[in-house]
Amino acid sequence: MSDLIEIRWHARAGQGAVTASKLLAETALLKGSYIQAMPEYGPERTGAPLRAYSRISSSPIELHNNIVNPTIVVVLDETLLPIVNVLEGLDERGLLLLNTTKDVDTIRSELKVPPGITVAVVDASGIALDTIGRDIPNTPTVGALAHITKVVTVDALKENLRKSFGKKFSQDVIDANLASVDRAAQEVHCE
Repeated sequence: MSDLIEIRWHARAGQGAVTASKLLAETALLKGSYIQAMPEYGPERTGAPLRAYSRISSSPIELHNNIVNPTIVVVLDETLLPIVNVLEGLDERGLLLLNTTKDVDTIRSELKVPPGITVAVVDASGIALDTIGRDIPNTPTVGALAHITKVVTVDALKENLRKSFGKKFSQDVIDANLASVDRAAQEVHCE
């Protein structure tokens, strides 16, 4: 499974990490990949730290456990950084994507990120507030992730977002989420 991509998501309950994990995986599934997406909850209350996981591969996935050595770590809430070691187990050539207003060099320095790991930053909360009107950073974060990794294309992500969100939300909400994906894809910084 050399093409296996494993993603660990860190967030607080209510920020949409589980939805983001599923959205990314389902988009990959629609494009022919094998996928898994699963949450890991602690106390289920808004604001509690949580993890979610995604696996994407062009081959059948025979693993059925939590992800210990992710290829990618996504952090939707930087207030988790003092209490969660988000770099734990991250592949030495992996990617850390963080929702923050800080720049890549500041994050690299503050977290003491090893040199082989790529760091990407995007102000997903700011984008969500501007486009959606609420601080729910999941959709812009997935847009940034799709743009920098090409795990799925931004267009495929938006197509799936229209389809899956169309069942639950008004066209205004869908359009706002699509705009957040586009902005995050344009504004993510990666080194």
